[in-house]
Amino acid sequence: MQQQKRQPELVEGNLPVFVFPTELIFYADDQSTHKQVLTLYNPYEFALKFKVLCTTPNKYAVVDATGAVKPQCCVDIVIRHRDVRAAYYGVIDKFRLQVSEQSQRKALGKKEIIATLLPSAKEQQQQKEEEEKRIKEHLAESVFFEQTLCQPENRTASSGPSLLTVFLGVVCVAALMLPTSGEMESLVPLYLHLSVNQKLVAAYVLDLKNSHTKLNSPVQK
Repeated sequence: MQQQKRQPELVEGNLPVFVFPTELIFYADDQSTHKQVLTLYNPYEFALKFKVLCTTPNKYAVVDATGAVKPQCCVDIVIRHRDVRAAYYGVIDKFRLQVSEQSQRKALGKKEIIATLLPSAKEQQQQKEEEEKRIKEHLAESVFFEQTLCQPENRTASSGPSLLTVFLGVVCVAALMLPTSGEMESLVPLYLHLSVNQKLVAAYVLDLKNSHTKLNSPVQK
């Protein structure tokens, strides 16, 4: 009975597809980024066939666009951008990765990957730095607002950090200890892998909380 219930679910194409990364960014001024690698994971007990489709196949070259992945293994798929021109800056293309069982033709699952060509990696880095600066300023304003509202009436009664400060500190430290997205040799599940931006936010919060604790510590006479 379990096999009869499972088979229709697979045929309907509901099988989750695990691929990293889910977004490809090519930089016109950095030739090393013109080749990107997709990693397809197969956590299942059966082998999978895969096929890579693209909305603009004339702009890309896909090495091994079709193939197979053994159970509980992974495979790398190389994608090269072969038509780098200014007219394509900012244009979003899509790849679709379809998987199926070895004995079936119908796709059991699919995953879409976004591909974008940008003019310069330096400009993108500047935008990231500006965004991180805005996040830091926003967090600083939030901490100041929290400090103003939660300021105790009797300063002598508060001799240590608040429970909220301790809790946020523990959460930020735990986030920084988790592996970064893209680390393959980690035993931690993939859904616990954090991006670089998420870790930056955690680092900012931890740094601001430490500064807040030092400022509110009583001066020993």
